[in-house]
Amino acid sequence: MVRPSGLLTRQEEPVPLKSICVTLSVREFVAGVAATLNYENEEKFPLETFFVFPMDEDSAVYSFEAMVDGKTIKAELKDKKKAHIIYESAISHRHQAFLLEEDKCSRDVFCCNVGNLQPGSKVALTLKYVQELPLEADGALRYVLPAVLNPRYRCSGSPEDSCLDLKTPIVPLDDLPYSFSMTATVSSQHGIETIQSNCPLSPIEYLGDKKTSAQISLADGHKFDRDVELLIYYREVHTPSVAVELGNPKNNPDGLMKDPSAMVCFYPNIPEVEPSAICGEFVFLMDCSGSMQCPISKQDKSQLRIEAAKETLILLLKSLPVNCYFNIYAFGSSFEAFFPNSVKYTQGTMEEALRRVKLMRADLGGTEILTPLQVIYREPSIPGHPLQLFVFTDGEVTDTFSIIKEVRNHRLRHRCFSFGIGEGASTSLIKGIARVGGGTSEFITGKDRMQAKALRALKHALQPAVEDVSVNWDLPRGLSAKTLSPEQTVLYKGQRLIVYAQLTGTMPPEEGTGEVCLNYTLQGKSCENKVTFSLQPKLDDNFTIHRLAAKAFLQSMDIGFGETPAKTKKDVLKVSIDCGVISSHTAFIAINKDVNKPVQGPLACRDIPRPVLLGAAAQMPQCKRVVFGETYLVQLISLQNADGSWDLDEDLARILGISLKDLWSALPVKDADSSSWATVLAVVWLHAKAKHQKCEWELLEKKARTWINSNAGSIKKKLVKAAIAFTKSSVDPAVFGI
Repeated sequence: MVRPSGLLTRQEEPVPLKSICVTLSVREFVAGVAATLNYENEEKFPLETFFVFPMDEDSAVYSFEAMVDGKTIKAELKDKKKAHIIYESAISHRHQAFLLEEDKCSRDVFCCNVGNLQPGSKVALTLKYVQELPLEADGALRYVLPAVLNPRYRCSGSPEDSCLDLKTPIVPLDDLPYSFSMTATVSSQHGIETIQSNCPLSPIEYLGDKKTSAQISLADGHKFDRDVELLIYYREVHTPSVAVELGNPKNNPDGLMKDPSAMVCFYPNIPEVEPSAICGEFVFLMDCSGSMQCPISKQDKSQLRIEAAKETLILLLKSLPVNCYFNIYAFGSSFEAFFPNSVKYTQGTMEEALRRVKLMRADLGGTEILTPLQVIYREPSIPGHPLQLFVFTDGEVTDTFSIIKEVRNHRLRHRCFSFGIGEGASTSLIKGIARVGGGTSEFITGKDRMQAKALRALKHALQPAVEDVSVNWDLPRGLSAKTLSPEQTVLYKGQRLIVYAQLTGTMPPEEGTGEVCLNYTLQGKSCENKVTFSLQPKLDDNFTIHRLAAKAFLQSMDIGFGETPAKTKKDVLKVSIDCGVISSHTAFIAINKDVNKPVQGPLACRDIPRPVLLGAAAQMPQCKRVVFGETYLVQLISLQNADGSWDLDEDLARILGISLKDLWSALPVKDADSSSWATVLAVVWLHAKAKHQKCEWELLEKKARTWINSNAGSIKKKLVKAAIAFTKSSVDPAVFGI
C-alpha cells in the first residue's frame, strides 16, 4: 500500500499547499528549527485536512501554532486521548481546530489535523523543534531536514489507524504545485571551517574575522528528490563543554522546568587497545526487500542498494577475526539464514557465505524485520562469544515500536549496530534499535559509501567493552545534580557523549564553578575525563537545554504508543506536558475561539500530489543492474582467505596486472612459502592502489599482516622489500612493522 506525504483530507484527498518555509539556527552542535507550511482554501466549501510529514527521531517538538487570517492560535500540549476528544468535539460543533501528534507507528512521522478551514481562508502552520546534531567520523556536524517519506511496508499487527495508511496521488517531481525554501544561520565561537550540502546552495556568506557565523540558503528550485543535508565543519569540534540554562519557576512551580538545567558534552579520550581474545558472534541481518533494488540516491552513478550491500558483506566477512562465529540472514516478507545456526569462521564457511552473498537479490518482497530478529534471539548464546548484531535496511516498516521493544528486551546479551540505506530511511527505527541495543547508527545517503560506515561499526564491535561508566558531580554545598539522561553503559572511541542534568538547590555567586567527571574502566584500568564549568546560568527564551533534556528522558522511557508500560506512562506524561515536548502519549491541540459563528457548509476535499522516490515493489523503476564486483579492490578482497592470507594464483596475478610466471620468478627466497609472497604483494597493492579506501580494508589488512608475522618469519623483510621494488611502488616498509 502506498502511503502519504502532504496535506490530506479525511477522505484521502489533498488540499492546495502553496509553500514550505524553513528557518534553521545552528549554535555549536544544537539546531533550532521553525517550519511553516502555508495553505490556502480557494474553494467555496470548508475543509478538514490531514497533514503527514517526516521528522528526525531526535527532534524535540515544543511549539505548534496556526496563523489563520492574521490571527495566531497557539496550541496546548495535552494527553493524546483528551486532545482527540477536544478536537472531535470542536469539529462536531463546526469550530476551527488544529491537532498535531506523532504517528502511532513511528516517532519520525507526524500528523496534523486542520479542521473546518473556511472558504477563502489562508492558514500558516508553524512548528518549532530543537535537536542535537550528530557528529560524523570526519568531525562534521550533520543536520538533515527530512523531505522524503517513502511508502512503508505494513506488517500484520500494525495499528489500523496509522496516518501511513492513507493514499495520495504521485506525480513527477517537476509537476509539484508547491515550493520549498530554507534559510540557515550557523554560529560557533571556534570559527567555521566550511559548510557542505547535498543540495545546491546560494553563495554562503561568512561573518566575523574568524568566520564565527555564516548565512546559508537553498538555491531556488529545490525539488523533493532528497532530504536536505548540511555538513558543518568547525575549526574545533572535540572540545568538552558545559552549558547551564536558567529555569522557569514562575510558570512551572514544580517539575523539570523549574530549576536550571545543565548540558555536558564529553569527548572521551578512549585509548587504542588490542582486541581481547574473546572474538564474538557476528550476525548480519540484510534487507533484501524489493526497495533495495533502487539506487542509494538519485545522483548520477549512484550504486544500487543491494549491490552496495553485497560489497559490504564481502568486506565484513573478510574482516572478521579468526575463531569467531557468524551467520547472515537475508530478509523481506520472508527470511533466509545462510546457516541453520551461527558457525565457526573457517575457510569453508567463509567461502560458502561468499558464494551465497554473490547470489543475493532484492527479491524478497516487503520489509519484515521482527520475525528474523526473534529467530536470532531464540538461538542459544555461544559461551565466550557475545552477540554483535548488524542490521542493514532502508527502514520502510510500520511496526517500528515492536522492533525496538524486541531489541530492548535482549539488550543485556548483545550489541546492535544499525544502518539506514537511502533517502527516507526511518530515523525512528535505525536510531531506536541502536540506542536500546548499545550500538551505533549510521545513515547511507548521497555519495556515502555503506562499506566505510559498516567497517567503522565493526571496529566499534571489536573494541573491548568500556565498563563501570558513571558521571559524578562536584558542586558547592547546597547544590546537587540529578542526571536526566539514560544511564550510559557503552562508550566508543571517537564518539561524543552528551549528559543532561537538573541542578537543584542554591546557586552560588557569579564566580562559582562546578566540576563534572566521566569515569569508566577499560581492560581493568580506571579512566576519567573532567570538565570545570561556570555555574552562572544563561537565559534562553526557548529553554533549549530543558527541551533537549526532556527529549533525552522521553527517548529512554517512552517506547511507543501502546508499548510504554502503564507505570512509566505517568512519568512520560508529566515530563512531556511540563516541558512542552511532544511524546507518543501527548498531542498539541488548539481551538479557534475567536470565530463568532460556526463554519457553514459541507466539508470538501482537494488533492495535493506528493513526490515519491520509492513506490511499492510493482511501481519501482527498472534500474540498470551494476555488474557486481567490478572493482579490482572488491575482487582482491574476495580472494583473501579466512586466516588473512592470499594464494599465489592466476586470479591474483590478473588483479596485480602481472603474469603468474613473472610473480613466481620474482620470489626473492628460493623454496619460500608462495602464500607469504602473495600476501605481501596483496598488502602492498592495497596501500599503493586503494589508499583512499583504507577505512574499508583496514581490518582485513591488519589480519593479513598478523598472518605474515606468524608465517613469513625471518624472510619477511626480504619479501617486503622485494615486493615494493618489483611492483615499483612507493609504499613505506614501515606499514609491515619494518
